[in-house]
Amino acid sequence: MAEPHAPVPDDVRRHLCLVLDVDDLVAARRTAGELAPWFSTVKVGLELFTAAGPEAVATFVDAGFDVFCDLKLHDIPNTVGSAARVLGASGARWATVHAAGGAAMLRAAVEGMAEGAGRVGATPPGVLAVTVLTSDEEAGRSVLEERCDLAVEAGCAGIVCAAPDLGVTAPWSDRLVRVVPGIRMPGGDVHDQSRVASPGEALAAGADLLVVGRAVTAAPDPAAAAADLVAHLIAHRVAHRAGDDGS
Repeated sequence: MAEPHAPVPDDVRRHLCLVLDVDDLVAARRTAGELAPWFSTVKVGLELFTAAGPEAVATFVDAGFDVFCDLKLHDIPNTVGSAARVLGASGARWATVHAAGGAAMLRAAVEGMAEGAGRVGATPPGVLAVTVLTSDEEAGRSVLEERCDLAVEAGCAGIVCAAPDLGVTAPWSDRLVRVVPGIRMPGGDVHDQSRVASPGEALAAGADLLVVGRAVTAAPDPAAAAADLVAHLIAHRVAHRAGDDGS
């Protein structure tokens, strides 16, 4: 195993988002604090947000994390815009909206985030359009391409896509940040995800932010698992560069 307290390069740490899928804010704070050396971003999803509300976002912003607020908003544009105004004032760095809701709904989210942030003098969260869930095995290439176009048209900052979809979404990589869940260490349990990849594979394919949950949090020693994750990424990067150099 990698040394748990080995220094983590900033250019690796900034690619890593820790999933906090629990219903207890105190437990989430403890986990985030223990794993802060390896993760620059934490994900506040439906479970934690339902339990603790906007305080869950504020807690981790105050602790120095970027917050990925993963609520996957999907409703009529007016309702999404109203919810987005609340999230816009929360201090979150990223917030998710289902691209399946269409261009008008995505625009309402972008505009709502900007309005909410403007009220408190904050930077608006970047809206991430969720393309196809990592548990979805049926959506085809045309759906991904259509949803990337929608995200750009609506002014979204990025998309959420499965690692196997990075090749399809590559033409939009200069305009959209690509956030990738379903990250598993080689040989690890895929749990309820059907389309997964190793961290090194996903970064090499162009992912900007890797969303990592049970591969670390469900490990017997989460800190050691996080250190192994970073060691894997560094080794994969070195091997990839060596291959590019022809050595």
